Amino acid sequence: MARNIEAVCRMCRREGEKLFLKGARCFTPKCAFEKRGFPPGMHGKSTSARPDRVSDYGKQLRAKQKARREYGVFERQFRRYYSEAQRMRGLTGMNLLQKLETRLDNVVYRLGFASSRAQARQLVNHGHFTVNGNRADIPSYNIHPDDVVTVTESSKETVYFKNLKEEAEGRTVPTWLARDVNNISGRVLRLPERSEIDGNLNEQLIVEYYSR
Repeated sequence: MARNIEAVCRMCRREGEKLFLKGARCFTPKCAFEKRGFPPGMHGKSTSARPDRVSDYGKQLRAKQKARREYGVFERQFRRYYSEAQRMRGLTGMNLLQKLETRLDNVVYRLGFASSRAQARQLVNHGHFTVNGNRADIPSYNIHPDDVVTVTESSKETVYFKNLKEEAEGRTVPTWLARDVNNISGRVLRLPERSEIDGNLNEQLIVEYYSR
């Protein structure tokens, strides 16, 4: 399985905003974006001081890269999601966002069982979750309405999940999901609406990028 080993704080700095890729650390003064909120590289500081005019292609590229990095998806997989979204009924951009939101690792993150998508991806990889009673260890596994995501019985005995109940209660859950903190499980009620997905993502620019 491919693994991204790039420094995630550089991704936030490149996009010019926090993508919250490190969970709780992003809310502390230790956050690299708080210390160096300019693009990475030797010319980063001068670029932020005198920003160049960005072309339409540049805007489209940044919109695509931002979404890809936020969900932790590589280019080849992201392009495949876009191709699948094109073949579905409805708006391609909205279909794409829904496919990203219904990845198993993202659902685990949205349920509050992980502080970041990267952590959720690792928990899924290690086989801590089941979907409708069946063990699921593929982060990109597609979740559908009425699917139930649950922590395995053996995993509930680990220190992480024993301490998770208190932490999870402080994390909000979107209305398209239902969470049972005591049983460390959640149900997908329906597909998310646009207002329930990150408003800083621009799906129209992503569609324009792949439509060139």
